[in-house]
Amino acid sequence: MNTVIQSKPNQSNLGEGAPAHSTSGNIASVQGKNPQHTDIPAIQVEAVDLSYGKVEVLKQLQLSIPKGQIIAILGPNGAGKTSLINILLGLTKANTGRAQVLGEAPGSMAAKLRLGVVLQHAELAENLSVAELIQLFRQYYPAPLGLTELLQRAGLTHLKSRRYGKLSGGEKRRVQFALALAGDPELIFLDEPTTGLDIQSRQQLWSQIRQCAEQGRTVVLTTHYLEEADQLAHRIVVMNQGQIIADGAPQAIKSHIELKQVRCTTHLPAQHLLLEKLARDPEVAAIQHDIVPHEGSVRYQLRIDTHNAEAVVRALLQTDDQLSDLEVSGAGLEQAFLALTNSQNAGETKVNQAKTQEASA
Repeated sequence: MNTVIQSKPNQSNLGEGAPAHSTSGNIASVQGKNPQHTDIPAIQVEAVDLSYGKVEVLKQLQLSIPKGQIIAILGPNGAGKTSLINILLGLTKANTGRAQVLGEAPGSMAAKLRLGVVLQHAELAENLSVAELIQLFRQYYPAPLGLTELLQRAGLTHLKSRRYGKLSGGEKRRVQFALALAGDPELIFLDEPTTGLDIQSRQQLWSQIRQCAEQGRTVVLTTHYLEEADQLAHRIVVMNQGQIIADGAPQAIKSHIELKQVRCTTHLPAQHLLLEKLARDPEVAAIQHDIVPHEGSVRYQLRIDTHNAEAVVRALLQTDDQLSDLEVSGAGLEQAFLALTNSQNAGETKVNQAKTQEASA
């Protein structure tokens, strides 16, 4: 998503200390605590519908997110994720239904004062240094986190004097994360937060996201990087065609499908009769066969997704007496995600076909 939102709340609500100048961007980070309402969900969505003309974007959406958790919202392009987030940020108004953020109306100053947001694309003043940008955002809030803490948490201490325009894509992403924390928010929206980060930086940011939840903050994460959702989220919400089709802990989502993964190293080429037979087996969902150089000879890395792992393993052992590195595991989040969304898409196609036949009868 690349929605542009105001980079700071209305200064008239922040007192005399707020600066008179502004900066362009689409990152909002605002602060305000209300300890008297700890039982109120961080997010409450009730029977929300959203349409653009005849196109239904969200359909009777129901969602309740408690405080202090990391929630990942997943779905293919066009699933409705961006539309839902825009409603929660007050950027889009639902046609029907009700949405609340920390007990407040989305887009209200009362809600903005308690949010931090990192959206997928950002435009910030490239001539300012990292420290200057963070200081600028800190001045917008009555009780911001300290500059030193923000630099440390985002891994930016050694870059504090560098101009924003001279940073790499991953370094800019870390600055945007620091700005989202500047106002000490209770609820944080992160859209593709680790885009452009190397492995070490990604791990460090994951650690900071977990720390946010440990401190009682709620984090709503949207990502196409499924390992990220699996590693971070306490709960995963899968959307497709404007509806929530699965909602639960990562392990619960993965248990929606009974597929097992059989992995091994084998001498069997892709054209072997056994592999051709397995490819036609309705119990086998997919076969991946890759060449692996091995001490001057050729061996193959084999992965089989199947509903009957025991039968597959028996057949492989009977056929290849030099089989090695055998592993059998449950399906991963990627397989569960694809199974859930493909299943709904197939069901929708059947319904549409039935309607077409009924109309033509």
